[in-house]
Amino acid sequence: MSLPLSTTCCCCSLEKKGKAENVRSVNVNPGEQKKKTESDPRINDLGRAIEDDFATIRETYATPKHPIVLAHGLLGFDELRLAGSLLPGVHYWRGITDAMRANGIEVITASVPASGSIEERALKLGQDIASKANGKSVNIIAHSMGGLDARYMISRLKPDNVNVLSLTTVASPHRGSSFADYVFQELRPSYLPRVYRWFDKVGISTGAFKQLTTKYMREEFNPKTPDVPGVRYFSYGATVQPSLWSAFRQPHRVVERMEGANDGLVSVESARWGTYKGTLVDVSHLDLINWTNRLRWVVWQLVGNERKFNAIAFYLDIADMLSKEGL
Repeated sequence: MSLPLSTTCCCCSLEKKGKAENVRSVNVNPGEQKKKTESDPRINDLGRAIEDDFATIRETYATPKHPIVLAHGLLGFDELRLAGSLLPGVHYWRGITDAMRANGIEVITASVPASGSIEERALKLGQDIASKANGKSVNIIAHSMGGLDARYMISRLKPDNVNVLSLTTVASPHRGSSFADYVFQELRPSYLPRVYRWFDKVGISTGAFKQLTTKYMREEFNPKTPDVPGVRYFSYGATVQPSLWSAFRQPHRVVERMEGANDGLVSVESARWGTYKGTLVDVSHLDLINWTNRLRWVVWQLVGNERKFNAIAFYLDIADMLSKEGL
């Protein structure tokens, strides 16, 4: 899904504690768990609610045997340089790639057309893996639309010299997003050609936008893109209650009305695919890739709340899970 670039972001600090903290499981106290998530009752119907499992970075994580490919979402990139060599580049996976490599994980970052169609993006994803993995089998971790690209590549393109062992999707809209439906409903049919022409003038492809609707995913993509036997599929979803100043406030409201609990763009129900590992509570679509709103956390700290999600800890834990699965 698209990135609300107006959101003020910062990179979570990568600090390892002198001693690993014991993280409280959300299942320890069922009464307290129910109380904390009762505002989003559908979470409990769709999997485990994850509140503070990834609050801190542990001392040790297992390292998977095979490389991990990071596949970005809509409007994403590997590294963006706004001032050439004058300033450091901006990374989509902020601090995540470095943390994984520091833990001995071989990481491949894919870079596909930012707003291209699923077909275009999947083709480039396969090319990136073939050229960078050097014949090694890989595990893919994909954020948002990147999960759809990966599914299409695995199921329909089946590129030579690419062997995918597993796909872990993080808030991918496997059943589309009601916010995409809303945008197309609000735009009059006569306006669409004008909008597309404007995007073409500034060099932005428009192939992805219509493909993120619930109708397209339900009637076109999912029936024609079955899972491939032998590939392991895992997924995570997230839910958040946006603040008054959040760029996600309006899209969250739209998606919540039609689909229920969501991260500001993708519902928990839509994110579920394969083995569903759980729902990250109070985590937005951008928090998931470490583009955290600094102002939000400052306000939380002022009122005595503790931060309960560290994106770096989350991705290191996915790698740990893959390792323990023998991947």
